[in-house]
Amino acid sequence: MAIAYFYFHAELNHFLPRHHKQVRISHVFEKKASIKDMIESLGVPHPEVHSINVNGEYVNFYYIVSDGDTINVYPISARNVIIPSVSVLPKPLSIIRFVLDIHLGKLATSLRLLGFDTLYRNDYEDKKLAQISYTQARILLTRDKGLLMRSLVTHGYYVRNTNPQEQIIEVLQRFDLFKSISPFKRCLHCNGLLESVEKQSIIEQVPEKLRAQIDQFQRCQDCNRIYWKGSHYERLQHFIDAVLNSQKGE
Repeated sequence: MAIAYFYFHAELNHFLPRHHKQVRISHVFEKKASIKDMIESLGVPHPEVHSINVNGEYVNFYYIVSDGDTINVYPISARNVIIPSVSVLPKPLSIIRFVLDIHLGKLATSLRLLGFDTLYRNDYEDKKLAQISYTQARILLTRDKGLLMRSLVTHGYYVRNTNPQEQIIEVLQRFDLFKSISPFKRCLHCNGLLESVEKQSIIEQVPEKLRAQIDQFQRCQDCNRIYWKGSHYERLQHFIDAVLNSQKGE
């Protein structure tokens, strides 16, 4: 029998059972294992980890845990205060794009509204989500920590809030995206890019009562859905303003 001592810092405690929160965890083990596997066996998904310190030295995910090791595990928020000599973080993505699991449909719509490339389908299986995240270099957003633990997932985040309005603020803060907001450029239904279109070319798709009132239209380049500034536009603009104002209130 061997034993290692783990301490998880700050928001990583969100993933731990109550009796393990904010305390040193004495973890007994028999077989040798990587520190990544041990961290996840205790409940913390690897994409949530910023750095790992063992006995005063920083290590990567491949470190094999030894008897008596004292291990401090730090969250992504530590990036502003800790510069580890050895990093466990993946290479930063050049373009921020997302793929979301079945639990986050409303968040997907909000991200598209704000202009972010966001894949979402309610029939994606976990294996497919992990593959998309890996092959398309997309950040996986999920409410399933088991999904986040899949080895293919390098860029991912567990969304803490359950309220959709709070979820969008949380994600924008986590990835520092407020300055990247570019609303009304993506289709809310399929994620395609919108383009301006001549009124006469789509007049048959516009409700008859609106044809004399609206002159500017956009069309999704992928699904051909038509958009215009109707009563729904004011509601969406109000939502966008609330999101932008939330940054000012930080």
